[in-house]
Amino acid sequence: MSNQITEMREKMVEIGRTMYHRLLTDGAGGNISARIEDKIIMSPRYAGSKWHWQLRPEHYLILDLEGNKLEGEGEVSREYRVHITLLNEFYPACASVVHGHARNVLVFCAAQKPIPPVLYQTDKFGVIQHVRDAPAHSQELADNIAEVMRPQTERIRKGAVAAMAPRHGLFVLGKDIETAYDSADRIEGNAYCVLMSKFLNMEAVGEAAVLG
Repeated sequence: MSNQITEMREKMVEIGRTMYHRLLTDGAGGNISARIEDKIIMSPRYAGSKWHWQLRPEHYLILDLEGNKLEGEGEVSREYRVHITLLNEFYPACASVVHGHARNVLVFCAAQKPIPPVLYQTDKFGVIQHVRDAPAHSQELADNIAEVMRPQTERIRKGAVAAMAPRHGLFVLGKDIETAYDSADRIEGNAYCVLMSKFLNMEAVGEAAVLG
């Protein structure tokens, strides 16, 4: 095993735990992955519900580019198709995928409404749109996410691009694992600001949020 893979597994342990503690994902799911040359490192199935993201490095699976498990403890995540699809198409420009059920973003997923950027730190993501609905864990969902991200080459060059799956969660494709995590965190904070602005009667933000 290369030093790069060992270091990535250790890094993903910390990022996964941080995501869970910051409510960027929940017990129902979420998964993270990174590609290093012809290998993909990915969180296992039940990372949230069984392990509460208290994973060890060896829990992070090493997959080939088709999603077959080569090494690691546990089962391959049911959402692996999204990760494999994105990391095959957009690598090496982007080498990591973060999928989470962030608490405030989920409100927009449930309502199937876009998230407008209302903070300077999220301007670069533009409006976070929904992909065409498809069953969770399906290749159709993976293809729909790639379809929405494909035209956003400028944002990909800037580091990350994001999209929401209706009634499901947020998917972020980043140039590396740190950027993907950071982007998910910023988008969640932005979603919180859009929702809470209703209590301040901020008309401009309210209109941009397209919430009603």
